[in-house]
Amino acid sequence: MMERLDGRKKDELRKVEILPGINKFAEGSCLIRCGNTHVLCCASVEEGAPRHVPEGTGWVTAEYSMLPRANRERSRRDIAKLKLSPRSAEIQRLVGRSLRACVDMTKLGDRTVTIDCDVLQGDGGTRTASVTGGYVALALAVKKLLAEGVLTEDPLIDSVAAVSAGIVGEELLLDLCYEEDSSAQVDLNCVMTGSGGIVELQGTGEGRAFTVKEQRALVDLCAKGIGELRAIQKAALEG
Repeated sequence: MMERLDGRKKDELRKVEILPGINKFAEGSCLIRCGNTHVLCCASVEEGAPRHVPEGTGWVTAEYSMLPRANRERSRRDIAKLKLSPRSAEIQRLVGRSLRACVDMTKLGDRTVTIDCDVLQGDGGTRTASVTGGYVALALAVKKLLAEGVLTEDPLIDSVAAVSAGIVGEELLLDLCYEEDSSAQVDLNCVMTGSGGIVELQGTGEGRAFTVKEQRALVDLCAKGIGELRAIQKAALEG
C-alpha cells in the first residue's frame, strides 16, 4: 500500500475549511481551503436575466480565474492575453452548470446571480473547490435576499458539492493534491447534490484506460467525500 504525501488515508479528504462572509460587499461570499488549494467565492445579484432565459425566471452563472501567483510559477492574467483561457472557460461552465442544478429558477425570479471563483492558491482540485465554495456563496446570497424580502420563496432545492478521486500507483485515492493528480493514471471529478444525485462526472484515463468497475469505485469514493463536504457546508451556513 502506497503512503500518501501528507499521510492521509486513501479515502480521506484534505483538511477543509469554509470561512463565510469573507467579502463585505458581495451578497454572499466565502473562502474555501482544501489543503493548500484556496479559492475565494463571491456571489453577486443583479436584477434582470439573460435574453435566452424564459420571462419571469432567473439565471445562475459563474466566472473562474486563477491569480498570477496561484501556482508555483507566475501565470499571465487572462486579460493580458485578451481572451479567457480554454481551461478557465471550461471550468466556469462546469461551476455554473453545477450550481444551476440546485436552483428553482422560477422562484429566483427575474434576476441573475454570478458566482466569481478566484483561485488564490492552487494545489489540485480548484474546480471542485470552486463548486463546493460556490454553493456556500450562493446560499448566503439567497439567505440575504430572503431576509430582505426580495425573495418570498427559497429557490434552493438542494445543495451541491464536488471532489476528485483518482488511481495513483494502482491505488484509489480521494481528493488528489497536485502531486497525486499529476501522476495519476486515472483522474475523475464528481459533482453531486446533497440528495445523492450526480450532476456531472469528468473521468479521464491519463495513463491508461479504466474499467466500469473502477469508475463505480471512484464514484463511491467521491460520494463519501461529498457527504463530508456537505456537513462542512452546512456548518459554515449555520455558523
